[in-house]
Amino acid sequence: MSVKRKLSNTEISSFCDQTALILSAGITPVEGMRILLSDTKDTQGRRIISDILEICEQGEPFSKALARTGVFPDYAVNMVTVGEESGKTDEVMRALAEYYAKEEMIADNLKSAVRYPLIMIGMMLIVIIVLITKVLPIFNQVFIQLGSEITGFSRSLLLLGGQIRNYSIVLIAILAVIVLLVLLVAKTTRGKRLTHRILAKFPLTRSFFDNVAAGRFANGMALTLSSGLDTYQSLDMVSELVDHRGMVQKITACKSYIEGGDNFSDAVAKAGIFSNLHAKMIAVGFRTGNVDVVMNKISENYEKETGDRIYTIIAILEPTLVIILSLIVGLILLSVILPLMGIMTSIG
Repeated sequence: MSVKRKLSNTEISSFCDQTALILSAGITPVEGMRILLSDTKDTQGRRIISDILEICEQGEPFSKALARTGVFPDYAVNMVTVGEESGKTDEVMRALAEYYAKEEMIADNLKSAVRYPLIMIGMMLIVIIVLITKVLPIFNQVFIQLGSEITGFSRSLLLLGGQIRNYSIVLIAILAVIVLLVLLVAKTTRGKRLTHRILAKFPLTRSFFDNVAAGRFANGMALTLSSGLDTYQSLDMVSELVDHRGMVQKITACKSYIEGGDNFSDAVAKAGIFSNLHAKMIAVGFRTGNVDVVMNKISENYEKETGDRIYTIIAILEPTLVIILSLIVGLILLSVILPLMGIMTSIG
């Protein structure tokens, strides 16, 4: 097909939501795609829907059409296949719309958790560079006029500022390359995974990413179980979604416990996927036949906890970074102001 870029979570959610409305009204996928095609103005969107319509008109299943476009993730295609086999395609599409909307929210939370500290640190570096390249030379001229010179710590900073000015073009070029590499990494799937793995192991962000993985696991299990898959099949599919090495290992352990005769609620507790409280909620869900509802509730709890954790991190980081910046600026200024005051006193 002509379009190979994977759709974003928002685009998948929107497509699934519209398709769910069409299918729930009793309209066939072929007629549904014709309706969407007539209502879609975006060139890329029209191309994708046109490809799906063409494949469906050849007699292929809707899930096969989605797969052959090459723009939908395997998980979405597999879930639509399950929906077709169980006669719940409209319900699966609606559940997928909710799932990818939540995935987009998780992605936004992750960006917020990383972006804000980086911006603050960048501002701190700019202020410090301005001080040592612009402000300290002015103080140095004052010292020279008074028959003295800057010494000690402030002297070292002054020399550093001079080196920065002398090699400013080289430093700007290096910085531009670093920024470009960061942007390229942030735009590629492999780069995003590498970043997530690093942050997932970093002590300050590890618990945050553990929560994200647990919420994603609960959300994925809710979707697969509501589509008619058994717990073992659901675990297989969800293990491909979480993108968290630690959670994948826990899911493997959970499957081993189930093979050993444990029920699902005991297995997730033993594997360390959920707390004992959540495991009890799952056990009640199985007894009442509402395990997918319970999984959704657990997922919402983790989403709320993740959001609260982000706000807490930002609330702690903002004053902390401001204090650090204030101390650094104060230290630099005091290193020249105190000697200057001593000179002025001796002159007076």
